[in-house]
Amino acid sequence: MFGLSPLFPDNLCLGLEIRDKLVNYVGEKIKGHRITYPGKYNNISVVRTNTMRHLCQYFPKASLEKIFVCFPDPHFKAKNYRRRIINTGYLSEYAYLLKPGARLYCITDVLELHEWHMEHLRKHKMFVEIKDDDDPCIQVMVNKT
Repeated sequence: MFGLSPLFPDNLCLGLEIRDKLVNYVGEKIKGHRITYPGKYNNISVVRTNTMRHLCQYFPKASLEKIFVCFPDPHFKAKNYRRRIINTGYLSEYAYLLKPGARLYCITDVLELHEWHMEHLRKHKMFVEIKDDDDPCIQVMVNKT
């Protein structure tokens, strides 16, 4: 969010996270950035929530331009694959929320999970893989990891 905020100053960026400590940390970091850089970072915020249960309650249909899934829990055990945030059911929810032509970004440092993401995205009829090296969001995500 901190890398994307200056690139899209007229867009709102909301981080959704289930862990209290991380939400508190990011909230404090946002406050600190707003003090350090007056007039900036007013377009970002963070909310503690379970996106896997409540995402569609936050946003109306076809209202989002971008969804970022950043470093989700890999749930390595096969019995927990259903808990992965990228799967057929959740992809349908993301497709419902995204505007036509919008993008879903996934970033992970676990190769097995990346392959899972790509496999499920390629299978889903509402998503198509694109390669866009000029996308500023990809540049920010790659440079910040």
